[in-house]
Amino acid sequence: MITRRTALGLLAATPLAASPLSKALAADYPARPVKWVVGYPPGGATDILARLIGQRLSEKLGQQFVIENKPGAGNNIATESVINAEPDGYTLQLVNPANYINASLYTNLKFNFVRDIAPVASFQRVPNVMTVNKDVPAKTVAEFIEYVKANPGKVNMASSGNGTSVHLSGEMFMAMTGCKMQHVPYRGAAPAITDMLGGQVQVIFDNMPSIIQHIRSGSLRAIGVTTAQRSPQLPDVPAIGETVKDYEASALFGMGAPKNTPKEIIAKLNDEINTLMKEPDMTKRLVELGGEPRVQTPEAFGEEIKAETEKWKKVVEFAGLKVE
Repeated sequence: MITRRTALGLLAATPLAASPLSKALAADYPARPVKWVVGYPPGGATDILARLIGQRLSEKLGQQFVIENKPGAGNNIATESVINAEPDGYTLQLVNPANYINASLYTNLKFNFVRDIAPVASFQRVPNVMTVNKDVPAKTVAEFIEYVKANPGKVNMASSGNGTSVHLSGEMFMAMTGCKMQHVPYRGAAPAITDMLGGQVQVIFDNMPSIIQHIRSGSLRAIGVTTAQRSPQLPDVPAIGETVKDYEASALFGMGAPKNTPKEIIAKLNDEINTLMKEPDMTKRLVELGGEPRVQTPEAFGEEIKAETEKWKKVVEFAGLKVE
């Protein structure tokens, strides 16, 4: 007996068989609400991004893109639920940095993200911001490196948790500069920032959306952004790579689907997303969230996923990090 899942897999894998039927599926897609899985609780930067884009897709395609929050296990519960879903375009994932990091951080994953996800479209790259408290005398990245090396064992680096992009952006900085800092993980960005403000920790490589208000108010000082270029949100703050050659640790976000989702459905979603990425209101909102919109093919996004996974693997190995 051929199940619906098997049939869809055959459609995706067999070009001759796929053509008429999967084109018909794509023409009618979506015929019912689409579930878009986010591996974090409501209200965070990742959830906000999904809801922003999901709302516009709902309006454009005439069916609701329903955000389903599935937090837990560092994003892995959400990812596994999508990978094991029917490959019919009705279950999607908000792809985020945890997907690339977890591939090498977790030792017992039941999936291989690069192999088991079908890239659909990318949205944006968002910088983290290297931010220090007022007690740190360094005003530049170069001065900070000198400060750390002159004060061994005295500089504490906060993060929003072990294995997050916030943590690993700092680990990458240590690997590339020879700086030695004490990592202090917190349960989320909010308590980490509270201790930054209080002076218990000296530096954090935090996601821009959660730290930028403190930078703008002057209560914390930004000395570098982690993208290859400067951010339009903080144009006077240099990229860390201007001082530390080849440093780049941005957060790449996009949409993924289960492997064997018909290519015609992926192409339709990619086209719709790329179109809305060019809308002035969407561009403005994405820049406010920290990164300019990205327009590219599913294949190009897939290559970026592979590159990000390899990049973070090197950092995880350097830091000696493992989660069972």
